[in-house]
Amino acid sequence: MPNKKQDFIDQQLQDLNNDGVDRRGFLKCMAWAGTGLVWTMSGGIPVSRAFAKGYGKDAGKGADFTFVQISDSHIGFNKPANPDVTATLQTAINKINAMPHTPDFIIHTGDLSQLSKPSEFDTLDQALKGASAKQIYFVPGEHDMLSDNGEQYLERYGKGTKGTGYYSFDHKGVHFVGLVNVANLKAGGMGSLGHEQLEWLESDLKGRSASTPIVLFAHIPLWTIYPEWGWGTDDSEQALSYVKKFGSVTVLNGHIHQIMQKVEGKVSFHTAMSTAFPQPAPGTAPSAGPMKVPADQLQRVLGITDVNYVVSGRSLAVVDSPLADSGTAASQNGGGLALGDPVRG
Repeated sequence: MPNKKQDFIDQQLQDLNNDGVDRRGFLKCMAWAGTGLVWTMSGGIPVSRAFAKGYGKDAGKGADFTFVQISDSHIGFNKPANPDVTATLQTAINKINAMPHTPDFIIHTGDLSQLSKPSEFDTLDQALKGASAKQIYFVPGEHDMLSDNGEQYLERYGKGTKGTGYYSFDHKGVHFVGLVNVANLKAGGMGSLGHEQLEWLESDLKGRSASTPIVLFAHIPLWTIYPEWGWGTDDSEQALSYVKKFGSVTVLNGHIHQIMQKVEGKVSFHTAMSTAFPQPAPGTAPSAGPMKVPADQLQRVLGITDVNYVVSGRSLAVVDSPLADSGTAASQNGGGLALGDPVRG
């Protein structure tokens, strides 16, 4: 007899062939995947394998450093899609702490809070104090700028940043750039970087060697996924023109609460799951927004991103890990899914 809960999930995952998403270079949408994929970038060529259940003792072995991306914690959200987002954030932190090697740092790609209330930021800060990685980098989501146009966010997390909170830093030969594309965002509208930030980005990257690996991170995707829902950034093409000369570019985003990946040339795009609640796949619902799933399925559609970077090979391995394991053994070979393959949670 079919599992009704699984049928519910399967029904939500529809064929996206006619959803209007540009398929050029699109590798995989994994809105409901029970496990993630490891993406290894070498010379601009992506190679994928299934992410084995949990973290083995050799996870990250040979990497020069590891960092973790979390996103969309939405502290303060308490609707049926997830009545306890603090608990699922804590589960994500516990998973980070269980990694065999402490990551060098954590990147949070926005929507730290639900309504940018001081109490919500306080709760987030208290939870993150328990993370094994003590260095945390942030960029704001639109929910972090609701009440005061981002003033409190900047006071707490934007010290030393430019303008609306953008900045860059270097770590073991890799140049990281945190961008802000949610300032003055209209409901349902596309993200925007703006002229001032674009000028700064061009200046920040100018003069750097083409062999320098670049990691850009922002809240809203820097590639157009679904403009009808505002899932893209109006002026991202201009921003990405500044990284064309670099041999290895990785772009990390949140906002859409599900995994999507694609590679265009030497640029690898990657969006992360939320630690709070899932959203529907593009075009499979009347609009974007929190999506309720059966309680026992929730932690399979929430997760973290673990990134291993190996300097010698200029490679970047991206591992998406749901908060709960699927229980399905992952193959070390043939883990990549072909375009159009159905993904089941």
